[in-house]
Amino acid sequence: MKSRFSLLLLVLGFGLNLQAQKFPGLDKSPMDVSYYPHDFAHDRKFAPDKIGGENAQAVVRVIYSRPAKKEREIFGKLISFGKVWRVGANEATEIKLYQDVTLGGKAVKAGTYALFAIPDQNEWTIILNTDLDVWGAYSYQESKDVLRVKVPVKAAEEVIENLGIRFEKVNDKAAVMRLGWDKTIVEVPIGW
Repeated sequence: MKSRFSLLLLVLGFGLNLQAQKFPGLDKSPMDVSYYPHDFAHDRKFAPDKIGGENAQAVVRVIYSRPAKKEREIFGKLISFGKVWRVGANEATEIKLYQDVTLGGKAVKAGTYALFAIPDQNEWTIILNTDLDVWGAYSYQESKDVLRVKVPVKAAEEVIENLGIRFEKVNDKAAVMRLGWDKTIVEVPIGW
């Protein structure tokens, strides 16, 4: 009887302890993920025929944090022109290439890279770098770059409140990675 009572107290104590634990609130720049093909993460398990059969493979995945504009001037002010930026907030954005591709016409091997950019008024330099799991661009080292391509800047039709990255199909062997925030959009061509 005594051991049952002790067990009951232990279980109740454990339950109360779990209730007392605090979890952090929503991050100010929540993480998001974008795939090409867009529904790959879901469809490979639940509808493989939708993306080319059970052996279908994604081309690219990007994991990034989505900072908000919050009435601030973003490019040229919050994000300096001519300086390396992590393409998002918090940890450096991570891009996984599931196969060898071309980005902006330049070949790059399958693998996982940090995605950085050097924004400017008329064009951005898009950078893939091997230094993963870094906070921001504070420890960025150009010597670890595997690719740099320049892409033109386009004006957004409407203000984009939160940074967004999405992919759009061009044809069966090409897509475009579109990055947009505030009044700025850049597009990076991807081929495979």
